[in-house]
Amino acid sequence: MFGKKLTSALLATALMCPMSAFAAQGTKQPADVVLTNGAVYTVDNKDSWAEAVAIRGDEIVFVGADEYAKAHIGKNTKVIDLKGQMVLPGFIDSHTHASKTTGLIYSIDLFDGGSVEEYVATIGKFVKDHPNEPALQGRGWSNPVVPGIGPRKEVLDTIVPTTPIALTSDDGHSLWVNSAALKLAGITKGTTNPEGGIIERDPKTGEPSGTLRESAMNLVLSKIGGYTVQQYKSGIEAYQEKAVERGVTTVRDPDMLRYPNVLEAYEELAKEDKLTIRFRNALTANPEKGPEQIAEFVKIRERNQNQNPLFQVNAVKIFLDGVVEGATAYLEKPYVHKETNGELIWKPEVYNQTAAAVDKAGFQLHVHSIGDASTRIALDGMELAEKQNGKHDARHSLVHLQLVNETDIERFKKLGAVGIVQPFWFMQEEGYYDEIEVPYLGHERAEKEYPMKSFLKKGVHVASSSDYIVTPEFNPLHGIQQGITRIEEGVTDPRKIANPDERATLAEMIASFTIDGAYANHVDDITGSIEVGKKADLIVLDKNLFKIPATQIKDAKVVLTLVEGKEVYRQKEAK
Repeated sequence: MFGKKLTSALLATALMCPMSAFAAQGTKQPADVVLTNGAVYTVDNKDSWAEAVAIRGDEIVFVGADEYAKAHIGKNTKVIDLKGQMVLPGFIDSHTHASKTTGLIYSIDLFDGGSVEEYVATIGKFVKDHPNEPALQGRGWSNPVVPGIGPRKEVLDTIVPTTPIALTSDDGHSLWVNSAALKLAGITKGTTNPEGGIIERDPKTGEPSGTLRESAMNLVLSKIGGYTVQQYKSGIEAYQEKAVERGVTTVRDPDMLRYPNVLEAYEELAKEDKLTIRFRNALTANPEKGPEQIAEFVKIRERNQNQNPLFQVNAVKIFLDGVVEGATAYLEKPYVHKETNGELIWKPEVYNQTAAAVDKAGFQLHVHSIGDASTRIALDGMELAEKQNGKHDARHSLVHLQLVNETDIERFKKLGAVGIVQPFWFMQEEGYYDEIEVPYLGHERAEKEYPMKSFLKKGVHVASSSDYIVTPEFNPLHGIQQGITRIEEGVTDPRKIANPDERATLAEMIASFTIDGAYANHVDDITGSIEVGKKADLIVLDKNLFKIPATQIKDAKVVLTLVEGKEVYRQKEAK
C-alpha cells in the first residue's frame, strides 16, 4: 500500500508484539472512531508511518497497523475505511490574521484588482451600494500597482469627495486615503511624520499625497473607528469555515488589542463554545507604552486561561519594522532607490526593556521583522531577556525574515528562537520581484531573500504560516509546494527559482506546518503529530503527497478534518 520503504520497519515491528509499537498499553475501552487502511504519516520524532488510528473522546489511543486496530473496535465504534488515503496531523498556521476576515465581509475588497482603474470600479460600486456610510474602509490594493509614493488622494476624491475613506494595502502596512480622511485626522503639509511612520508627500508641493505608511496609518484609523464585536465574531466564524476546509486546526492570530473589539469577539466566542479550531493568540504591544503594558497583558491571559482550551493568549506581538515595498523594512545597508535604511518602529532601548518584561511574565515574543537590521535588533532584545531572566524554554519567534544576515542564524539556535516564515512568498513573483524587490534592494540582496534551509541546517525550528489575509489563499498545501519548488506556478525557467539553495524537502515542509508549528505555539505536547496521548487533530487527504510530483501538491484535497476528535469538516460527495 505504501511502498517497501514505508511498510517494512513498521509492520515488522508490529508483527513482533501483540500490539502495535505505537499503541496505548492496557487499553480496554473501545474507541469512538477508528481510521483504517490509510497512509498515516505521523510526523513523530522518527517520521513513522502507520495504517490505522483509534480515537477515544478527544485523544488518540492507538496508532499502528490495521491488524492491531481491531482490538479498539467495539459495537458502537465508527470505523472509517480510508482506502489508502493519506492522514496527517492537522495543519498549524503560526501567523494568520483570522479576525481580518471581518474586513472582507464588511468593507471594500480590492484583492482581485490589478490596476488603479479596477480599484476605482470596485470602490465606485461599493459607494453606490452603501450611500449613507459615515466613513468607508477597505483593503487589498497592491504596492506594485502604484510604486513610489503610492496611490493618490485625488483618485479617491473623484469618487468620494466628502466621506472619509481609508483603504489598507494588501500587506497591511500602508493606507490610501482621500482628502476628507486627511482633514478628519488633521494631517496637513505642516504635519511631521510620526515616529515609525511616513506621510507620503507630493514631490513638488510637499502636500500629503494620499498614502500613509506604518504608524502614520493610525492618524486616520483612530478617527474612523473599526468594526463591532458582533462583526468580528462573524468574521472569525467565517474564517473557521475556511480553515477547516483547508485542514488548518491551530492558528495564531496576532491582532489582539491592535484593533478595538477583536479580543472581546474571541472571548465571547470562547464563552459561547463557538470555536471549532484552536487559537493561541498574541496581544499587540504599543511602542509608546513599553514594558508597563505587560501587567495588563497578564490579566488578559489569566482571565482566559480557564475559559476554553481552544482559546488562549500566550504571546506578545511586536512590530519592529515595516516592509520592503514601503521602504520601511529596516536594513543594514540603505535601499538602492531611496537614501534610507527604512523605519525602526520601536526604539531599541524600549524594545529591549519590553522584551525582558514579556519574557519574565512567561509570554512568547512574536516579533514582526522583515529587514536584516531589524532581525539583529530583535535577537539582541531576546539575548538581553535571557541574561536578565535566565535561560528557559521561551520559544520566542521572529516572523517573516525576508532578509537575514547569515551570522544571525547561529544566534537563533543559541537563543532557542523560532523562525516563522511564509513559504507562499518563496518565488520571484511577477510584479513584485522585478518592479519592487530588485529596484529597491539591488540584485544581490534580492537573490538572498526568504532563507529557510539555512535555518534548518543549523537545527533551528522553522514554522510555516500564511500571513492571511496578506496571502488571500492560505491553503497549507499551496505553501508546502511553494517551499519545495520556490518558483511561481506555471514558470519552468530554472533561473526563476527564488534562492534555490533554500529549497526544503517535503518532509521538512510538512513538519513546518505541523510539529514545528506546534512547537512555535507551545502546543507540541498536545498536537502537531499523530501519537498516543495527543489530541485527535487529524486531516485526511485524497492523495499521498509522497507519491505525487511536488508541482501537484497544491491540487490535493482535504477530505476530512478532525479537531480534538470532533468532525469539523467533511468534503461533500461529488454529484
